[in-house]
Amino acid sequence: MTPRDLILKTLRHESVPAIPWVPFAGVHAGKLVGYNATEILTDGDKLFSALMEVNKLYKPHGQPVLFDLQVEAEILGCELAWADNAPPSVKTHPLSQTKDIPCLCTLPEKEDGRLPMILDVMGRMKKAVGETTALYGLICGPFTLASHLRGNEIFMDMFDDEDYVHALLNYCNEVAIRMARYYIEAGMDVVAVVDPLVSQISAAHFEDFLEAPFTRLFDYIREAGALSSFFVCGNATRNIEPMCKTRCDGISVDENVDLVAAKQITDRYNIAIGGNIPLTTLMLHGTQQDNMKYVVELIDRIEDKKNLIISPGCDMPYDVPVENGIGVAQAVLQTEEVRAMVANYVAQDDGIEVELPDYEHLPRPLVEVFTLDSATCAACTYMMGAANEAKSDFGDRIDMVEYKFTIKENIARCKKMGVQNLPAIYINGKLKFSSIIPSREELNQAIEEVL
Repeated sequence: MTPRDLILKTLRHESVPAIPWVPFAGVHAGKLVGYNATEILTDGDKLFSALMEVNKLYKPHGQPVLFDLQVEAEILGCELAWADNAPPSVKTHPLSQTKDIPCLCTLPEKEDGRLPMILDVMGRMKKAVGETTALYGLICGPFTLASHLRGNEIFMDMFDDEDYVHALLNYCNEVAIRMARYYIEAGMDVVAVVDPLVSQISAAHFEDFLEAPFTRLFDYIREAGALSSFFVCGNATRNIEPMCKTRCDGISVDENVDLVAAKQITDRYNIAIGGNIPLTTLMLHGTQQDNMKYVVELIDRIEDKKNLIISPGCDMPYDVPVENGIGVAQAVLQTEEVRAMVANYVAQDDGIEVELPDYEHLPRPLVEVFTLDSATCAACTYMMGAANEAKSDFGDRIDMVEYKFTIKENIARCKKMGVQNLPAIYINGKLKFSSIIPSREELNQAIEEVL
């Protein structure tokens, strides 16, 4: 059985002799060969060489070709802000001031944006490693794409203009279907629909707005001869069961979700689940032994290994030390040997001390936004966007700060504050919004209450 077979059989819910592993090395792939994020996301030759290095070093069963949720948004008119160590972020939202629905004539064509480069690299990867490695084509999910086009207004629209939201989501779903078709034609075995903002809405809103388009999308992928994965970041716990009802082949979650508990739900629907190695505390800032021990213990915590894929919780940070990626691969591929190696290993405490504000004696309300990184995490981008709108409304009457989880001191701050899930908004030291992006009115009201 090839590594590729292991992934395909797992997503087809067949018994397999080992647990497959998928390193979601997006921009991190560039780090391995000395290219920055922008270079590998715009230059096909550099992207291809980076992907081949991932394949050589991390020995994956499955591998994404590109991890960039802004490809579709760029084609549809969003301006992007580019970075050296992260995927681009959406800078402008073409529908922020209008409730137009784009015409179907604007659906992406193969010649649009960066698609020619992406499709070419997919073909090259298929020829180079496609016999032994399951290749993933990642597309932007319809809800996150709708947010890219509409901006933070989409969250208020879900309350006061449901018809518009349904219409916009239907259009964005057509975009997703078009992209899935291109990627399947280019040889992708698995189409991963990545929709981080699914974690930021209620189960009721998921069922009202998203169940129908996602079900249609996953049915299309299946009919086109590929397998599917529903990839969501953040605390998607409340939406795991609604996600299962969309008939996807697999679900991928990050560290905000209890993988053991989530698997009990996905098992009832006979759906594979993947995850959820922590990105920053472990892969970025941990030691190789930390990573190896975590993976072994994660595997041990899951009794039924069927329908299981081990992977990072989301796109690996650019600066993840290569030895950590190799350590994770070893822990999955050689679990028994690694278990013996780390049996007596005890992680060291960083010993970082942080001082919290004196919340009882603040000169003005303090809005603290805890994010993975608003420049790289879509859910965090829109949570931060909500906070920025509040700052614009209240001006100097409030203070606002973002704490990015990619910084060690902020990890210590999260621990001291008791932050459980990201993104989250605290006001005067008290949790107000966790993994739910507030509307402008909701956040402003919360601020008014403490003014």
